[in-house]
Amino acid sequence: MERIPLSRAGLIGAAAELADREGFGAVTISALARQAGVKPASIYSHIKDLAALLDGVHELALGELADRVAGAIGGRAGHDALAAMSRAHRDYAREHAGRWAAMQRPAGRDVAGSTSARKLVEYTWAVLRGYDLPDGELVHATRFVGATLNGYLALEKAGSFEHRSEETELSWQRAIDALDRALDSWAETHPEGTP
Repeated sequence: MERIPLSRAGLIGAAAELADREGFGAVTISALARQAGVKPASIYSHIKDLAALLDGVHELALGELADRVAGAIGGRAGHDALAAMSRAHRDYAREHAGRWAAMQRPAGRDVAGSTSARKLVEYTWAVLRGYDLPDGELVHATRFVGATLNGYLALEKAGSFEHRSEETELSWQRAIDALDRALDSWAETHPEGTP
């Protein structure tokens, strides 16, 4: 086993790998210490507590996802950008289930204000601005897109679609098409400042 660097970044990276391998719920100070071959007290020299460790995994995942989204949406707009951004989320969730789960927990203040979180929001808003949304509607549209993607991915991960023979890829495409139509008509149905 490769030795884990005893630094904040090294331990958070190792915790993220542990989350992907064994599930986000398996990330504890004790489990990380066992993986690093040290006593838990050694972890506390670099990480304040379990909440800080989980926040670190959350922030790491946000940054990785932001980088993927940036690469996916470059040079795209409208439906193409939305589909590319959504695919980046789906691929990340499939490849890094533990890190994805970390992003489903409430973000601590430091995580919410981090560069990683800001980058992901900026890339999301870049996609949404392609739909000519009023600035005051960006937060609402972001929540709508996030709830739709996260809901679909959570149900897919839980195996909720396995009882039907229809291909889930077509359902995914239908969901993205529906998001596109909703966003395309958003400014007409929700002018800025109206309830």
